[in-house]
Amino acid sequence: MNDFLTIIGAGLAGSEAAWQAAERGVPVVLYEMRSVKRTAAHKTDNCAELVCSNSLGNNLPHSAPFILKEELRSFNSIIISSADTHSVPAGSALAVDRELFSREITEKISNHPLITLKREEVVSIPSPGPVIIATGPLTSPKLSEDISQMIGQEYLYFYDALSPIVDANTIDYDKAFFASRYGKGEADYLNCPMNEKQYYDFIRELNNAEKVPLASFEKPVYFEGCMPIEVLAERGPKTLSFGPLKPVGLTDPRTGKTPYAVVQLRKENKESSAYNLVGFQTKLTYPEQKRIIRMIPGLEEVEIFRFGAIHRNTFINTPSLLSNELELKINPGTYFAGQITGVEGYVESASMGLLASLSATAKISGKDYVPPPRDTALGALINYLTASGTKNFQPMNINFGLFWVREMKIRDKKVRNQNISKNALQQLQNWRHEIKDCIGSAAY
Repeated sequence: MNDFLTIIGAGLAGSEAAWQAAERGVPVVLYEMRSVKRTAAHKTDNCAELVCSNSLGNNLPHSAPFILKEELRSFNSIIISSADTHSVPAGSALAVDRELFSREITEKISNHPLITLKREEVVSIPSPGPVIIATGPLTSPKLSEDISQMIGQEYLYFYDALSPIVDANTIDYDKAFFASRYGKGEADYLNCPMNEKQYYDFIRELNNAEKVPLASFEKPVYFEGCMPIEVLAERGPKTLSFGPLKPVGLTDPRTGKTPYAVVQLRKENKESSAYNLVGFQTKLTYPEQKRIIRMIPGLEEVEIFRFGAIHRNTFINTPSLLSNELELKINPGTYFAGQITGVEGYVESASMGLLASLSATAKISGKDYVPPPRDTALGALINYLTASGTKNFQPMNINFGLFWVREMKIRDKKVRNQNISKNALQQLQNWRHEIKDCIGSAAY
């Protein structure tokens, strides 16, 4: 057993894991293959680069994603701290300037005296441990093969898609309006309204548009929270008007009426020079993306900074493989963290990095570690990952359905959520006090 921690992958989970261990006085060797080897989705060499969206999810008090963020804040998470610093307006969501966000994390990781960042591809799992595998959904083929051999089974997978990003200076603002649903918060979203004819013309062309074909051996298995827009459209002509294009809670100030459908755009950076099309994950070909997007009112002459794309996400069958400490049952000292464990979402991935790091830190110190209680957000995720059935295991975001709480019987949703939130944060503080001796004190 080494007296330092090895971490493979400097994404959100790996960066969080490295930071938490180093802040507790544990030396870390962090491997990242980017700059030596590219992935299909990343564009930079920065640690914790966001590739799917700039949103870290709901930040509305007493929501399940908010509770998870608050729990991470209590551990001075490097991911949430950077997100808070570089947030951009997005209604009730925590969205960030992606470049500034990942740049700050990279600088902190690179400059930490106890973290050694190595830019090289790891093709086999180092031994002895402890080692945290946080290579995410785009694990390199050679390491994937080594992991498969170690766990004795093939990876599971689903497909994740990226939304297009457009040039803010090429939007026709005379045809769009700024607002948030139901007037909640600031008017952070740019809304492109459609009348009934425009909507059904859009659906018709979307259904007929050319898609990027999958490889012959691949079967599309999409995550419901990130479905390509054309796949949703195939479910019926009204699906999008009840999904990402729903107009509910939005009033066009020029007409005083609710549009038939609305395409929402969210700021991509603090300069407001780029916008992300909300819910427009897509696998259309690039020429078709340009044609379809330019059918949207206000976007007829828009320039596209980044086209949508699709990539394969891989994850392991965590319930059969990992303990509730995220440690591989058949090979103690090997931990998994991030999306590869079967969590879905940036914050969820970072939280698994935190927990794997705490567990590994305790092992290095020769002390016992106790996982978080089930009625915390962190505990709810761990319980889902490690105690779910193995037959139909699928990626999951944090949600109230994962919590184990008596308050679920309260009919008033607002009161119930407030009670769950208050209890979760109190239980987290109790747990932090309980594990203080085994994980050490952070140098905050």
